Formats: sequence, C-alpha cells, structure tokens
Amino acid sequence: MEINTWLKNNTFHHSDFEDLNALVKAKKKAGVTISLCIPTLNEEKTIGKEIVIFHSELMNRFPLIDEIAVIDSGSVDNTLEVASAFGADTYLADDILPGIESKKGKGENLWKAIYQLKGDIIVYIDADIKNIHPRFVYGLLGPLLYQPETKYVKAFYDRPLAFSEGIRTSGGGRVTEILIRPLFSLFFPELSAIIQPLSGEYAVRREVLEQISFPIGYGVETSHLLDVYKLYGLSAFAQTDLDQRVHMNQATIDLGRMSFGILQTFLSRMKALGLMKDMPAFENILRQFQAHNQEFETIEHVIVEEERPPMLSLPQYRKKMGLDKSKNKSDAPEKN
Repeated sequence: MEINTWLKNNTFHHSDFEDLNALVKAKKKAGVTISLCIPTLNEEKTIGKEIVIFHSELMNRFPLIDEIAVIDSGSVDNTLEVASAFGADTYLADDILPGIESKKGKGENLWKAIYQLKGDIIVYIDADIKNIHPRFVYGLLGPLLYQPETKYVKAFYDRPLAFSEGIRTSGGGRVTEILIRPLFSLFFPELSAIIQPLSGEYAVRREVLEQISFPIGYGVETSHLLDVYKLYGLSAFAQTDLDQRVHMNQATIDLGRMSFGILQTFLSRMKALGLMKDMPAFENILRQFQAHNQEFETIEHVIVEEERPPMLSLPQYRKKMGLDKSKNKSDAPEKN
C-alpha cells in the first residue's frame, strides 16, 4: 500500500469516534467483547483516576468495554488496593500461568493479559497518564469497530513543533525520532508512516495478539509492528490522534537503556526475516558513564531482551480457549 494513501485512509482523530452511542451500536453489530488492560508497577497516584473515568464513562454510561483489568508487576505501594477499590479486576503477573517461570517487564504483563482477559479485542493503556480521558480508549476502538479489515490501532499524541497556517508538524518521542524512524525508513519504509510506533496505547484483535511473540522488556512495541506487518502488511494498521498525553519524561540516560533493548529486538527480527545474515552474537552489557569530579565511573547495565512465545503455542492457552476440541474429536478412533 502506498504510504500517502494509507495515511489518508487509516489516520484518524479521536473526535471521529466521539459519538459513543454509535460506537456501542457498532460493537453490538460486530458481536465482539472488549477488554481494557492497564499494566502497572507502583502507580497508586494515577491508577485510581484512570479506572474511575473508564468505568463510569465506558462501562456504566456507555457499555463499550466489558472488563477493566490491572496486570501488576509486583507494586510495593497501594496500586492494587486503589485499583480494586475503584472497580478494576486486579491480577499479579506472577500468578498468571503459574506453571511458567515468571519474568519481570511490561511485555510480560501484556502477554499474560492475553491469557487472563476475555475480550475479542484488547486495549492496552499505560497507567501514568495525567490527563486521562475516555478518548484514550474509544479513539483506539473506532477503527476496529468500523473497519473489519483493521487489526491493530496505535495511538499518537499531539507534539507541536511548528505551526503555519493550520499545518502541524508532529513527531514521536526522542527514541522514535533518533532510533526507530531511521531504522524503519531504511528497512521497512511503509512502517515509517506510523507516527508514534513506541506509544504505550494500542488496541488489537485477539486473533493477532495470540499469534505473535512478546519481548518482556523495551522491545515489545517494536516487535509488534514488525511481526504484524510481516503477517498482514500495512493495511492491517490504523492510528488515532489522541491530542496530548501528559506524563513524566524520562532522562536521556534512561532512554539509552531503552534504545539498547529495542535495538536488540530489531536486530533479532532482521535475522529472523533473513534480512541480516551471519549476525554475530549480541553483547548484553550497555556501558554508561557518570562523572565524579575529574574521574569517570563506568556503569554497566545487563539488558537481555528475552521473549515469550506466541500464546497459541501454549497448551494451557489452547485448553482454556477450547482450541483443540474439534481436533481431538476428529482424531478419536471410531467406535465399532
């Protein structure tokens, strides 16, 4: 698909879907259920407001979503207590799929949500959004409910760099513009049309999520785009402008660690796709420095982008979803 055509047909503004009665009708017509997943780690200051808004507006007032679930990495504050008090289902990631060794990372929570939640569509929303609004959910659901061919919807946010007679120049975050967009432009030019590939807000059909693997760390959003693109092409994606997102910005040194993990994931995908051959083994140590007067201290970070396999490959998931029943019946010997 030509990039400009995709941008015209598959880029939306949240106001395109602000008629929530119409959106609920579209949901009923499609016959789908919708789950909202909020991955958390020590988010007691913001989680309550998010759940109150989503529960009151998108469950009680307009029955758009069917469940709100917090998947927690082991918060030591009151995140789970606050979330539960305001009406969310709460789960510790370590308690989901107990027969599998637990790992720590946002991607782990997102992956386990596929097993735990019931929806045909799963909406992922970060827990640290200070200007939370129902648009963060309905803006992502609109393309999926009105366009059956759409499978994965990414959010992007208003980051005005310049204004000129109504023309707005927008971009992604620092890691996007310095690392991801140059890589996509070099190797996957169509994906460079996605304005904020690393945004933490997206809505995806279950049939897609259960087919792809999940890095447990920084590389999860990048791997999603590459894997879904490989399976379905650019036409499977849409993106919605959610205006502004207010949250804490990370320090540059932290973004270096993020970039290191993302780059590991990207290179692994390049190798798997046959685009880079004879690739040497990765070093997993990122070296950064801090100054003490005239001396420099080396700080070493071990960052390994481990991955979880596609959920469809897990016997526990297949059993829970009843995916092998028809196969077992057909394989059963005939009775004499």
